[in-house]
Amino acid sequence: MKYWIIGERELVLGFSLVGVPGTVVRNRDEALDAFYRVTGRGSMLAGGAPVTEERAKVLILTEEASAMLEEEVRDWQMSAEYPLIVEIPGLHGHLPGRKTLTASIREAIGIHV
Repeated sequence: MKYWIIGERELVLGFSLVGVPGTVVRNRDEALDAFYRVTGRGSMLAGGAPVTEERAKVLILTEEASAMLEEEVRDWQMSAEYPLIVEIPGLHGHLPGRKTLTASIREAIGIHV
């Protein structure tokens, strides 16, 4: 299964050490371009040319990158297409106001252990 990560330099480097390629992003334009390339919509910087290579099945986004792409990520998740999107905390932990996966699951099923 092919994975891809979009996020801060240190996390992309760390994932690359275990064989997961990625894209370092510092602003919304870079994040949007990387997101479009990975999802197969094409590179904004290349004039929207479609991506011909095999797309990743799992896209890992840091919370910071996901916050830059909030609307696009929500729309993509509603489309139920590959890649599946997984958010992970950034280098400095969870962003304020973001729920952890465990908290979301507990809220959904109503069980507190």
